[in-house]
Amino acid sequence: MELRITLLFSLIMAADLTAQPAGENLAITEARFIPMEKTIYYKLGDRTIPLKLIQYGPVSDIFCFNMHDNETTSVNAARSVLELRGGTLLKIENNEQRLVKFRLRGVFYAFDPNRIFSKTGIEQTLEENGKVSPEAVVEVEKFALRLLQLVPAGIACIIALHNNTEGAWSVKSYLSGGDRQKDAREVYTGSSQDEDDIVFTTDRLIFEKMAASGYNSILQDNEKARKDGSLSVYFGEQNRPNVNIETEHGHTGQYRQMLEKLLAFLMEKKQAGHGTAEVTQ
Repeated sequence: MELRITLLFSLIMAADLTAQPAGENLAITEARFIPMEKTIYYKLGDRTIPLKLIQYGPVSDIFCFNMHDNETTSVNAARSVLELRGGTLLKIENNEQRLVKFRLRGVFYAFDPNRIFSKTGIEQTLEENGKVSPEAVVEVEKFALRLLQLVPAGIACIIALHNNTEGAWSVKSYLSGGDRQKDAREVYTGSSQDEDDIVFTTDRLIFEKMAASGYNSILQDNEKARKDGSLSVYFGEQNRPNVNIETEHGHTGQYRQMLEKLLAFLMEKKQAGHGTAEVTQ
């Protein structure tokens, strides 16, 4: 009898640990999907960079992409949501660093992985973070192509997971006089929202829905936005919906709420028979 009780207690504790995503306090009954992880190792110069694909339940239209390995609040929030809804998370493992660093033929290089989706962006980010050379540009181009190959072609919306620091970058950056003003076609500021918590999208319908829900929202100007090699500019040019959900570090609950609202809207569109969303200006 004692052995049976001990075994039952152990099973309950093991299930509880499985159900608790990082950074959240969810009840054991809430988690529906156990993540299945696959790691792809990419050779970049002298570095081997792990690209982690984490699948929650059956393959679905939900695809989240974390490029900056030091932006953990967004990942923790997304994991807790994906455990409930299912979907895929692509994550660059980079020792909790923002910049990816590597050495090629004895020379050190560094770049921002959210600035590598055009040749111009690659050249700019390499130069801004140290050195640039034709050989390094080619190697980073190959890395960017590999990342894009991991994004399924039929995904209705690619969701980029980001965080920021207080006051460094916010919805105000896109208002009149802000340093990113020309990148935005429209901006909505939610009076009750922290200015650092924002939704940035290439798609008008998503912008309108998130703004109507009271969230700070920015609609990218897909034609005039600076060609900085970012994922949003790349998908804007490709006429594919992309959303960057971004909150201040530590705002896990707010991040989860914003992501859940976005996913609920995307599900509504799918059930209404709209299928894959189209970028609308």
